[in-house]
Amino acid sequence: MKFYFEKGDVNMPYIQTKTNIPITEEQEIKLKSEMGKLIELYPGKTESRLMLGFEDNCRLWFGGKNDTPIAFVQVMLFGNEVNREGADKLTSAISKLLKDVLNIESNKIYINYSAFANWGSNGANF
Repeated sequence: MKFYFEKGDVNMPYIQTKTNIPITEEQEIKLKSEMGKLIELYPGKTESRLMLGFEDNCRLWFGGKNDTPIAFVQVMLFGNEVNREGADKLTSAISKLLKDVLNIESNKIYINYSAFANWGSNGANF
């Protein structure tokens, strides 16, 4: 099966954010809206195919403690490798966003990037 796409059409990023604190609906909408803009800091990625997931009240521990707001963010990308410059820009922006919206300090946030050559959508793999 062959797939044909317009330039920039196959960008399919997924960002999963887990935190040990509650996220209100208002905060989630703010995070969703801002991450839709921030994803464009990463080359070739746009909001049009961005999928987001938010999990609040997770049982996360940092440094043996769970008494302070913390977050783990996974950025999954369709492609063969992670663009370091794009990841650096996105890490800085996501850290600032989580501080502004959820009051999580940047030193209490881990952000992980993974690139996947095999990605499926619409009933088939690319």
